Amino acid sequence: MVVFLAKRLASLIAVLFIVSILIFSLLALSPGSIVSTLIGTRPATPELIAALEERYRVNDPYPVQYWHWLTNAFQGDLGHSVRTGEPVVSVIASRLPLTLQLGAYALILVVAVGIPLGMLAGMRRGRPVDRITSTVAIVAMSAPAFAVAILLIWVFGVWLEWLPVYGAGDGFFGRVYHLTLPAVSLAVAMAAVLHRQTRAATMHVMDQDYVTFARSRGVSRMRILIRYALRNTSLPIVTSAGVILIVALSGAVLVERVFALQGVGTLMIESVDYNDLPVVQGLAMLLALLIIIINQLVDLLALVIDPRTRMRGRS
Repeated sequence: MVVFLAKRLASLIAVLFIVSILIFSLLALSPGSIVSTLIGTRPATPELIAALEERYRVNDPYPVQYWHWLTNAFQGDLGHSVRTGEPVVSVIASRLPLTLQLGAYALILVVAVGIPLGMLAGMRRGRPVDRITSTVAIVAMSAPAFAVAILLIWVFGVWLEWLPVYGAGDGFFGRVYHLTLPAVSLAVAMAAVLHRQTRAATMHVMDQDYVTFARSRGVSRMRILIRYALRNTSLPIVTSAGVILIVALSGAVLVERVFALQGVGTLMIESVDYNDLPVVQGLAMLLALLIIIINQLVDLLALVIDPRTRMRGRS
């Protein structure tokens, strides 16, 4: 396990290093001069130009500029926003909690809906419940999140007037109340994907000899579901859930825009519109770090869930 963790940590650092080079290149490859990009809409005074040239080492070679940026990034200094002048870390930190809450809410809905329906469809293969849920899943997978969001706004916000269609709300219950429609918009397609994965894994397990033997011994359907089906399908389910969480964090960009949520997704769009590359760099670095961490956590959970993966790793 120690060797595995050491290898994973080394691969994490290597991937993050490569990603950091690509992200830093965003500023170097931006149209026009770096200084004009960093100045943005502010008055281009000689003092400001000199300060930016000194801060970002504009006149230094590219490797020196990258090393300077990388060392500052490891110290938590990603520069200042072109639009507001605030530190990039502070700007992102003020928006990140809302996006994480939205992603967690959507993941809870995905797991609560996709796994039970997928296992039910897998255990009743070819029956009406399997055909109905599979058809609904195919339709849901074909619907973009922003289109689902607009439909939900019209039905539950405008027509029925049950749920709010913009803002994040205050307090725990207010936040849950306001994030319900955005979370459902994100969860629809991802729940369909998890349903299909769970259904396929459940059908594979139900065809195994140990399940047939358990049925012949008169083991109840509920016990077969919990002890055999759920336990042996947990590995592909966890893997799919990790990918779904990554998609939820990246797919929140359009959903936040539709529901006027001031999260990381909206910040990304605003930063691109204003050519605020230091913030774009910080957001890209954050997203890459989250994706790497989630992948590592999924691999660790796979080792805990299925001992056979540990045996294959040692062999």
